[in-house]
Amino acid sequence: MRYYKILFLLLFLFFIGQIVSAYQLPAKTASMPDDLSLSLDEIIAHVEKRYSVSGFSAQFFQTSTIKAMDIADTASGTAFFKRPGKMRWEYETPERQMIITDGNTLWVFRPDDNQVMIGKAPSFFQGGKGFSFLSDMKEIRQKFTMSLEKKGPEGFVVLKLLPKEKTVNIVEILLTISKATFDVVEIVTYNSYGDETRFVFTNIQFKQKMDDSLFHFKIPQGVEVLHLDEQGGS
Repeated sequence: MRYYKILFLLLFLFFIGQIVSAYQLPAKTASMPDDLSLSLDEIIAHVEKRYSVSGFSAQFFQTSTIKAMDIADTASGTAFFKRPGKMRWEYETPERQMIITDGNTLWVFRPDDNQVMIGKAPSFFQGGKGFSFLSDMKEIRQKFTMSLEKKGPEGFVVLKLLPKEKTVNIVEILLTISKATFDVVEIVTYNSYGDETRFVFTNIQFKQKMDDSLFHFKIPQGVEVLHLDEQGGS
């Protein structure tokens, strides 16, 4: 069960990569009123501009639902992102763990179990360079069929993304976007089994520089090492 949940989480994390922002209700501004009507292309252009920074960090709250097993879990922690394809997720609750990738190698460290799992990020995530839009928002136009949902929370628009290359892992992604700032304030994904994963982010910190050492893991002496590629990760 634990390994299944880790695989489910990792597949989701790969897809969201560097497109997330803070979950915050931004203040209304005179330059971008609440009732502003924009086309889909205009919204995407503004989001691309907003995420032109090299990296950012944020606190996150996650809710995951496995429909077939009627299981719902929550988790929280801090995440770091840097182009291209670098991520670091530090889970604090309900269990401590770190999920780190430099774009090539993937490490999943569970300190309470004294265990680290290692894999090759491109092969494990079943697409590697094929999903390079994670480091360039402009590639969303190429990888997804996009549409605007008719209804969304006041002050926000909801963008639906359907992968052009069909997979069982992700069949639909919903992005809730602020009309005032063009922050992506919530991300919800669904797989072919009806499972849902929802992430919200707070305390966003956009950064022009971020140390690469954050995205590399040095294995402590005495830690048990498992290889994801040998356990069905490829």
